[in-house]
Amino acid sequence: MKIQRKMLVQVPAGQSKIRIDKYLVNHIENSSRTKIKNAMTDGCVEVNGKKIKANYVVQPNDLIEITLPYLPDKEDVKPENIPLDILYEDNYLMIVNKPAGMVTHPAYKNYSGTLVNALMYYMGDSAAKLPRLNGDEDEGGDERAGIVHRLDKHTSGIMVVAKDEDTQRKLSKLFSRHDIEREYHAIVWGHFKTKKGRIEKPLGRNPKDRKKFAVIENGKNAITDYEVIKEFDFTSLVSLRLHTGRTHQIRVHMSAMGHPVFGDVDYGGTEPHGIQLSSNLKHRINNLLELMPRQALHAKVLGFTHPITNKPIRFESDLPDDMKKLIKKL
Repeated sequence: MKIQRKMLVQVPAGQSKIRIDKYLVNHIENSSRTKIKNAMTDGCVEVNGKKIKANYVVQPNDLIEITLPYLPDKEDVKPENIPLDILYEDNYLMIVNKPAGMVTHPAYKNYSGTLVNALMYYMGDSAAKLPRLNGDEDEGGDERAGIVHRLDKHTSGIMVVAKDEDTQRKLSKLFSRHDIEREYHAIVWGHFKTKKGRIEKPLGRNPKDRKKFAVIENGKNAITDYEVIKEFDFTSLVSLRLHTGRTHQIRVHMSAMGHPVFGDVDYGGTEPHGIQLSSNLKHRINNLLELMPRQALHAKVLGFTHPITNKPIRFESDLPDDMKKLIKKL
């Protein structure tokens, strides 16, 4: 199976000046400006043999070489009999409680065992109607069958899945306008000086590690409200409400506040924060991290206006067993 696709694009002699991202979106099938920009950020776009910046303007006769990740077409995704925890379903959408460890859709190194594989099996003959739309990965409108938004592999909780293109398009608009109620619960390191507040820190790709995200000066606007639910010896259970939907938003914002999500291997959640370590306490923390070998983050609430019936709907799911066990130990 292909993992990447490398393409050469020759700009014609009569081409008028245009930004390269706009030009490539119009000349590469199944691409999006997000994909193109990410490829440029990752150094996967060259013009006449040289790396270029995102604001490059194409010139007549330019030779563009671009490498994009290969994602299997919906027809290539194999249905798999994977149990689904469906909280609600009608003719237009379904609400699914995704377990931790499940990838949302097929991608590099995860071509099976995903939510989309499970949906394809569950939908049976109707799976052919599941939409495939391009969109901004931060704002909804994903590319996989029926997926409107994503949860990280190791984040559990509620997701909405569209059954047709019209429903997906309307749901994507709700996400892009932030007309969605999204509440997460997380166990984070340390205690907050202010028990309730708002975090407004712009986010973008980490310049030192392109697979991660960070607070950066010229990043995209990102807003998270937090409220402490309960404090333990050296951690806190917090409620977090998203006003924007940036990739890894909660995990990065919590880390930037000095309160990384417990167990988060990417953003400092596997190291104690704000406490003096004795040998006994170090042993206890190691045991807790073994009990919770993922980020302790759960998408608990999802509410929105139904895109077809226009009626308000809201769903809530219990914390998963691993988080409940961690809280009991804490």
